[in-house]
Amino acid sequence: MKVLDEAKQIATDIKKGQLKPIYLLMGEEAYYIDKISDFIEDNVLDESEKGFNQMTFYGRDVSIDDIVSQAKRYPMMAERQVVIVKEAQDLSRHIDKLLSYAESPQPSTVLVLNYKYKKLDKRKAVYKAIKKSGVVFESKKLYDNQVPDWIRRELKNQGYDISPKAAQMLVEFLGTDLGKVNNELNKLQIVLPKGTQITPEHIEENIGISKDFNNFELRKAIGDRDILKAQRIVKYFADNPKDNPMVVTISLLFSFFSQLLHLHGMSDKTPRSVASALRVNPYFVNEYLTAARNYPMKKVSAVISLLREFDVKGKGVGSNAVPQGDLLKELMVRILN
Repeated sequence: MKVLDEAKQIATDIKKGQLKPIYLLMGEEAYYIDKISDFIEDNVLDESEKGFNQMTFYGRDVSIDDIVSQAKRYPMMAERQVVIVKEAQDLSRHIDKLLSYAESPQPSTVLVLNYKYKKLDKRKAVYKAIKKSGVVFESKKLYDNQVPDWIRRELKNQGYDISPKAAQMLVEFLGTDLGKVNNELNKLQIVLPKGTQITPEHIEENIGISKDFNNFELRKAIGDRDILKAQRIVKYFADNPKDNPMVVTISLLFSFFSQLLHLHGMSDKTPRSVASALRVNPYFVNEYLTAARNYPMKKVSAVISLLREFDVKGKGVGSNAVPQGDLLKELMVRILN
């Protein structure tokens, strides 16, 4: 995983004392930005040096002139100083004013810019100057299909394993926000001994995600054309709407049937080819192949149209304030019949 490898390389270089005068940490995924920034904060200076030589600013409370003034200061009784600017994206309108400093940064200063949820325009002179004199790290949002592998790698590093179904449950419930996912993984590691393989039962007991009534199980029930199971899950969703918003269910089903449409168009339907083309874990390939047999291409296209229709209704357009649980029940009937 490229982002993870780049983050590890930055940490390795810092441990070796190979420091750069500027670190621009930018991108949609805040998790690695925070991780690298925290690593610099914790490891560049000794505790005895931090009092005089480590400063943290917030973009909304500071100007570029203030940052440059601090960055140009010489360290006190230390080899270098660290200046960390959190929420640096709040300075985006004035970031060009950093150009002159970026072209000739203070060698004894480590300036860290946490530029979250957006990217600095790579055509800007200030971006090019930072890249030339320092490090630019771009933290891209992971796709849904990449997060289960990320979960497995993170847990493996901590001495744990996780079943494919349990990893998928976490992604479908928590989404792709790595910070949120990591918080839940930390909870599991507190209560489970090292060496444990985390199962759906562990997820249900410790995080509160039902192992039987979730979008993952609904998708499988629909793919299998298991009408009774699908109806039970939808009833549970209707009874617990806050934990199971219709917009999330429709989004996941739309992705599933779009993948089935892609699968129908494939000439090579061997498990390896299907896993690669659909970007799914090989563990789940048989579920997709079963669903493709149960839903011919014409039916898949019809279901995709249905999902678009009910997505609009679920947002209150043309549904006359029908409860979302009732809309979901109607959708299931129309998909499965």
